[in-house]
Amino acid sequence: MSGIHDDVDLGHTVAGWTGCVVVLCGCATIGVAMCAASSLGVWLGIGVIVLGGLVTWALHLAGWGKPSGPRPPEQWDWRAKDPMTGHGDCLACRLAGRGRGDASGADSAPHADSVREEGALSDLSVFANR
Repeated sequence: MSGIHDDVDLGHTVAGWTGCVVVLCGCATIGVAMCAASSLGVWLGIGVIVLGGLVTWALHLAGWGKPSGPRPPEQWDWRAKDPMTGHGDCLACRLAGRGRGDASGADSAPHADSVREEGALSDLSVFANR
C-alpha cells in the first residue's frame, strides 16, 4: 500500500503532531459539549483549538517544526536546525519577526527588517509574491 504514494515530507514534526493532538482534543470537547447542550463547553473547545494553533506556532519557532514546503529526504528529521534565523517562505517565521532563513526564497519577498523600515506590511505587499 505504501508503494502507491510517493515519498513526501508531510510535516511529521513534533510541532505538527502536538498541534494536531491539541486541536483534536478541542474538537472532541466541542462535540461532547454539543451533545450535553453546554455553550460553555463549546467555548472551552474553541479556546483549546486556538491554544493548539499557538502551541504549534511556539514549537515551530523553538525549532520543532519545519520550513514551508517539502524538504529533501536527508532533512526529514524531527527538529529543524534553523529556527532562530527563520525559514525561507514561512509565514509563521515572518509573523514572529524572524529573518529569511535561506536564499532560495530571497527574491520572493523582502527581508523582515526592510519590510518594517519601508512600511510594506500596511498594504500586505510582502505576501504578494507567494
